[in-house]
Amino acid sequence: MSGPEEETAAVEGRSHGELRAGHADRDQVIGTLKAAYVQGRLTEDELGARVDQVYASRTYAELAEVTADIPAELTVARPPRDPWRATKVAWGVVYALILPGLMTLVALPGGPAPLTVREVVTFSAVIYAVFWVLGVSAMVVSRLGKRSGGQLPPRSAPGAGG
Repeated sequence: MSGPEEETAAVEGRSHGELRAGHADRDQVIGTLKAAYVQGRLTEDELGARVDQVYASRTYAELAEVTADIPAELTVARPPRDPWRATKVAWGVVYALILPGLMTLVALPGGPAPLTVREVVTFSAVIYAVFWVLGVSAMVVSRLGKRSGGQLPPRSAPGAGG
């Protein structure tokens, strides 16, 4: 009978293994196979057959099968690629380009007199500048948080001269 740790590992492995692998993932596995070949762990024929299997693989699980018998120190050459990277980039584009444009349309002042082109361009530029400043600020704060390991910088005591 399997324990809860084994079941959790199996579920996590299954969910990650069913994700589609990308070109960078295949290149990483081929690099691992080349390292194993250089160390004499694979023959030239085995290397060729496994490279063909890598190109036929569609998921992380299929790629893992190719390197199952290769020692772990060779297979963890690089940290795994973030599968949500494309989604994060897409949200960045939405934030930087589309959302300010929509906010400009919503916030444009209406009234009986039509706006001039100059007023619309100026208004749009101000809204885009605000969004970009906020976006860059959020990126800087996020990067500083990653560098410090999520710890806040030390604060000076109240009343201390500085």
